[in-house]
Amino acid sequence: MTEKTTQPGPRELFGDVAPALAAYSEDVLFGQAWKSPELSPRDRSLVTVASLITSGSSEQLTFHLPLARQNGVTEAELIETITHMAFYAGWPKAMSALTVAREVFRAA
Repeated sequence: MTEKTTQPGPRELFGDVAPALAAYSEDVLFGQAWKSPELSPRDRSLVTVASLITSGSSEQLTFHLPLARQNGVTEAELIETITHMAFYAGWPKAMSALTVAREVFRAA
């Protein structure tokens, strides 16, 4: 598992602009859904990364790739996930995700 890093939470990032959405994100999404015992944080991270690739939400990967690493997913597993998603989500979405991943991994 990689070393834990502290990232700003939703309230810190968007609380001044959208306090209700920031609160829902922090309290319900990350406070309840991510803590549900039916899936491990590692599995949730893989599902989330795959979903973000599928939807073309590359910007969100800048948060979720480091979180996935913090949750025990290796860089090699994340690259393999992106590669695998190319066949299901489309080549352009996978290439966009790969561009973000390269930046995130270089910054780590």
